[in-house]
Amino acid sequence: MTIAATQLHPLFFGRVTGLDFSRAPDAASVAKIVEYSDRYGVIAFPETGLDDARHVAWSRAFGPLELAPHFVGSPTTRRLSLPELFEAGNLDADGAITKPDNRGRLFARGNKLWHTDSSFNPQLSKYSLLLAYVVPPGGADTEFADLRAAYDALPAGTKAEIADLVVVHDMWHSRQLAGFPDVTEEQRKEKPPARHRLVHRHPGSSRLSLFMGAHASHIEGWPVEKGRALLRELTEFATQARFTYRYEWHVGDMVMWDNRVSLHRATPFDDFAYKRDMRRTTVIDAAAA
Repeated sequence: MTIAATQLHPLFFGRVTGLDFSRAPDAASVAKIVEYSDRYGVIAFPETGLDDARHVAWSRAFGPLELAPHFVGSPTTRRLSLPELFEAGNLDADGAITKPDNRGRLFARGNKLWHTDSSFNPQLSKYSLLLAYVVPPGGADTEFADLRAAYDALPAGTKAEIADLVVVHDMWHSRQLAGFPDVTEEQRKEKPPARHRLVHRHPGSSRLSLFMGAHASHIEGWPVEKGRALLRELTEFATQARFTYRYEWHVGDMVMWDNRVSLHRATPFDDFAYKRDMRRTTVIDAAAA
């Protein structure tokens, strides 16, 4: 079967078919996926049939993978055996729906904010690949925003103002925005902030893009509140309906997004009544190291 893509939004987001995920990734398939990713920023693969091991193997074909983090105060046991898999659902280590005071549940509240994965690390994350195992009825979709198209649409004056700005990204900033309690000094020392340019040129497409989201705490060298006001303004601009697409999940679907040119967020559902089991790998941008 020929690998092909259909564009689902006027500006970005492609649906890719024709891949055989039952086999190990080959160079031609990987190159085609990268080509589509560079073009669309976010691409969906319907009904992949992947399991954990093949999910990790296909992800590793695009570069080295991040390992799921452990930080002070995080759960001490994991449900998933492969360290490359991040949990993006509402299940505890035994596979039951998490309780209201579960630390993982509280930490995951930040996923409902517009963000780009792991921007709080000094080394950027290139791709995230999220696979659906259990999808609840109604809601639990994921929304995506195109940061290249948003940058293109900015007024010339704004582009000039932000061209050389550097943003401080902090994991604890986004978690506190989402209501994560009691961030300690020990946690802050364990996971310090990182610095990234607000505007950068995407290497795969040569297009300029914004780079921000909920982890973006403030602008280096600016008064904190002034910088945060600008970041809020840019995020509101970039997440207008004309720049966003809402993806409705089905079991077996995988979505791959380029963290350098997109934002995403989880949408609400009744997460005390229904299970959601999503598992993510994250590819490190080794070329930018």
